[in-house]
Amino acid sequence: MQSLEPLTIRRARSADCPELTAILYDTFESTWLSNITSDAAKAFRDEDRPAAYVARRGHEFWVCECGNCIVGFVDWQGDFVNALHVRSSYARSGAGTQLMDKAEAEIRNSGFSAARLETDTFNTISRAFYAKRGYMETGRYPDTEWSSDLVTILLVKALQ
Repeated sequence: MQSLEPLTIRRARSADCPELTAILYDTFESTWLSNITSDAAKAFRDEDRPAAYVARRGHEFWVCECGNCIVGFVDWQGDFVNALHVRSSYARSGAGTQLMDKAEAEIRNSGFSAARLETDTFNTISRAFYAKRGYMETGRYPDTEWSSDLVTILLVKALQ
């Protein structure tokens, strides 16, 4: 969805927690659900992993807003991007690009020469997005988070 309103990037606030949790459920439904076992999906929901993640790391997130709606967020620590999530209705809106621009700039400004992140082999949309940004595959290993025989890819991008 292309928006007529400008996208803005800002630090997350505690009041954003419900929207951030909703974004994680949206990307779970639109990306992960069809690629994991029903037991893994049940555990995800039963443990309310989105709310737990937001409670643990949400104060570190940077969010992208369109009007009064949070459309995505990015979370990184050191040189590692823990998460980039954009509402499925805002795919290709530029939100992911702006959030990654912010993360990479901050990683570089913190003195790191490269940014690292992970995605899974099935996630062709994210793999194409990161490849376009200059990320290169440097490793593969079993994705133990989902107990679903998925394969994780480690991607690295040199920062100028």
